[in-house]
Amino acid sequence: MVSVVSDRFAQMRGGASGGPLGHAAIRLAAVVVGVIVLLVLLPTTVTYIHPGHVGIVISRTGGGVERIPLDAGLHTRNPLTTGIEEYPIYMQTLVLAKAPNEGSPDNEEINVNSVEGQPISLDVAMSFELDAMKVPELYSTFRNNIDFIQHNYVKQTIRQALQEVIGGEAIADILGPKKAEVVNRTQSLLDKRLSPYGFLVKQFTINEIRAPQTVIDAINAKNVMQQAALTSQNELQKNEFQSQGDSIKAAGHAKAILAEAEAQAKANHLLSESITPTLVTYEMAKKWNGQMPQVSGSAIPMIQMPKP
Repeated sequence: MVSVVSDRFAQMRGGASGGPLGHAAIRLAAVVVGVIVLLVLLPTTVTYIHPGHVGIVISRTGGGVERIPLDAGLHTRNPLTTGIEEYPIYMQTLVLAKAPNEGSPDNEEINVNSVEGQPISLDVAMSFELDAMKVPELYSTFRNNIDFIQHNYVKQTIRQALQEVIGGEAIADILGPKKAEVVNRTQSLLDKRLSPYGFLVKQFTINEIRAPQTVIDAINAKNVMQQAALTSQNELQKNEFQSQGDSIKAAGHAKAILAEAEAQAKANHLLSESITPTLVTYEMAKKWNGQMPQVSGSAIPMIQMPKP
């Protein structure tokens, strides 16, 4: 009985390994393994690039970077030989500012010196985009993500540009009339130095400037003195204008009096030339009423009439 069972079991084993049933099992196992491998690898054969980004294709066999980036959308690839790095090309703003807490490792303010050697701290911001066609070269140069590049190379470039510009200016001018000029010159330098790497600088701003308190006090005192001097100068000019006005007014009044006197003298002269004895007698005659005047004394007044 035992011998019969042993023989049957041997027949089944032989059929499983070499008969039709064995081949089917092998094929089924291969299909299952293939499906599993496909399910695992299929997602890695398709890459989705998000809007506002480009894909950098990296060769894993040679370590090179393809010069043409991938646009947004779905792309197929060989996951065994290529890798994809996604880079943003939309508008971004790098803010470098003093941390709220003193001595914080997150402090990213920019420290430079004026032409007098006075220390200045600045909070700045730079808005930029990346040129899509230059992103592969940017990655090839730094081999890191955009956040790392911003807070290292770009930050250092900003500090160097500010030092070159501010280092040639007086601190009072930087805090006052030349602040806009400092911003424009710095942005020009940044655009020139970052554009080869694909950075398109859209705007650069200085949000805050911090100088030593002693310097600020000295500048404020100077401004007060200048304001007082300007007030005194304005008052002096006002008095000069008033004096000139009074002089002009007096000269005009004198001229008017002179003109009136000259006119009166001329009138008197003309009047004196026009009065003759005949005219006087005539005027007296017109006013005589025919009565002799009442007088005392021996003399008898006579009215001399003009002879015909």
